[in-house]
Amino acid sequence: MPKERTIDALVLRRAGIGAVVAGGVVVVISSWVGGSSAAIGAVLGTALVVAFFSVGQVALGAVLRSNPQMALTMALTLYLVKIGVLLLIIVLFADTTAFDTKAFAAAILTGTLVWTLLEVWIFGTTKVLYVDPAAGASVSSEGERK
Repeated sequence: MPKERTIDALVLRRAGIGAVVAGGVVVVISSWVGGSSAAIGAVLGTALVVAFFSVGQVALGAVLRSNPQMALTMALTLYLVKIGVLLLIIVLFADTTAFDTKAFAAAILTGTLVWTLLEVWIFGTTKVLYVDPAAGASVSSEGERK
C-alpha cells in the first residue's frame, strides 16, 4: 500500500528540490562570473529562500490540518510576510562587502520564482479530496449517525 502523501509534503519535496537545483545553477553561474564572493552570496540567497518557504509551508500545512477554512487567508498572509522579510533582508545587506549582493539577490529572486511556479503547478495538478468519502459511510439515509 503506498504511503499517504499530504499536499504540504509534496510541496516541500518538489518545490524545495526545484529551488535548490535552481540555486545551484545560480551558484555555478555566479562563481563563474564573479568568483567566490558571488558564489557565497548565491549560496546564502538560496539557503534563505529554501528556509523561508519551507517554514511557511510547514506552518500552512499545520493550518490546513487544524482549520482548513483559514487556508487561503493563511497562505496569502504567509506569502506577503515572506516576500516582505526577503525584501527587508535584501535592503539590510545592500551595502555589505562580505559577499556579492547581486548574486545574493539573483539567487533569492530565482529561488522565489521557481518555488512559487512549482507550488502553483503542484496545487494545479494534484487532486485534493475536499470531502472525506469515509465520513459518508457512517450516516444513514435519514441523516442519523450509526
